[in-house]
Amino acid sequence: MNKYFKQYKWSNIFRMLKNQKKDPEICEDDFKNHLVVITGATSGIGYETAKKYASMGASILSINRNEEKSVKLCETLKEAYGVDCSYMLADFSKLEDIKQVSMKLAMLDRDIDVLIHNAGTYLTKKSFTEDHIETIFQTNYLSTFIMNYILIEKFKNQNKGRILFVNSEAHRFAVWGLKLNDLDWNKRKYKGIKSYGHAKMAQLLSMIKFNECYYETNVTINAMHPGNIKTNSGNSNGKFYKFFKKKIIDKSARPIHIASEALYYLGVSNDLKNTSGKFFNLTTLEDPAPPALDKEEAEKLWALSLKLGELHEK
Repeated sequence: MNKYFKQYKWSNIFRMLKNQKKDPEICEDDFKNHLVVITGATSGIGYETAKKYASMGASILSINRNEEKSVKLCETLKEAYGVDCSYMLADFSKLEDIKQVSMKLAMLDRDIDVLIHNAGTYLTKKSFTEDHIETIFQTNYLSTFIMNYILIEKFKNQNKGRILFVNSEAHRFAVWGLKLNDLDWNKRKYKGIKSYGHAKMAQLLSMIKFNECYYETNVTINAMHPGNIKTNSGNSNGKFYKFFKKKIIDKSARPIHIASEALYYLGVSNDLKNTSGKFFNLTTLEDPAPPALDKEEAEKLWALSLKLGELHEK
């Protein structure tokens, strides 16, 4: 019997389904003179979140793959809200790009007040990066681990800041936990939703360790599920998936601004000043799946992530 079997509670599943219909809490505080770093901000949730923070006076530093779209984003935010906007370029499917942009962030002469890990991908077919790592795992999880790890000292030195994962209820598809000995999916049948769920599960497990790093500091780290909202995720997949998404998934999708409101509340509200290491469905606190709370597995994942990212233990 799997070690997590007895830890599952039907009440948590029913609560999760109920929470899907809730609206997020709203924060009306401004965020002037604060810096917000957002990955993947040229479309979807990242774009709406950049606009939300900019509308409240925050300076935006976005990290994206496409320079043309990054320039357009900054022009839009400056014109609409009169805020400072800059960008860095990085392809999160390349370890070298992730490291370089993370080190640039670490050397900023300005505090990072909110770091939002939004960039990610969803694929229906298995593929690997040039670093020989399964694409979804590297892009959706390992990139966030590397960036957070390289920024540990910066956040500790500034002794403030909030780190947010745009996570997903899809982490529950990793029902029996991660299979750290089969990240290539050679021993299991590959499915995009399962790979995506495992990457999101890995994010939650890494949160356990990062939260420990910031113990007795004013730095917090939390994760949130943005709800079923209409985005362009999965556009690189085949015709069948695009048809299914348009006709089924998007039919019940909610407006995208709901996610940006939630991310603003989680990043700014004083109600969460001392809240860290938690998982939210929008802004509703929720128990993640049992494997996401496994400290022993979090230790193993931490060690493996250091190895895959070619990082040294601090």
